[in-house]
Amino acid sequence: VQLQACGGGLVQAGGSLRLSCTASGRTFDTWAMGWFRQAPGKERELVAAISSGESTFYGDSMKGRCTISRDNTPNTTYLQMNSLKLEDTAVYYCAAARYRYSSPWLNSHDYTYWGQGTQVTVSS
Repeated sequence: VQLQACGGGLVQAGGSLRLSCTASGRTFDTWAMGWFRQAPGKERELVAAISSGESTFYGDSMKGRCTISRDNTPNTTYLQMNSLKLEDTAVYYCAAARYRYSSPWLNSHDYTYWGQGTQVTVSS
């Protein structure tokens, strides 16, 4: 599975961005997906995850300000981010984990495939 993330960029605080992650290779709808982020000097953290059956989980950092979704037709998962803050500045990664219908995978170690990352910079 190859994952291609895009949609990052420079945005002012309070603005919005939508990240996309397109998968190629093995059947996309069997994978559970996640978005992680890593800021300089900090550990990688889970932003949001979605199971193969579209159950979702949101990490505390962006809960209430982001929405994860997936569209199996173009093999794409999305992360809509709103009300962005300075502290949301990070490299955002999408990742794919093995099939699980009922609940998302929450640990980065559960994810097998990773995209290359897309930079999100929030300015004041």
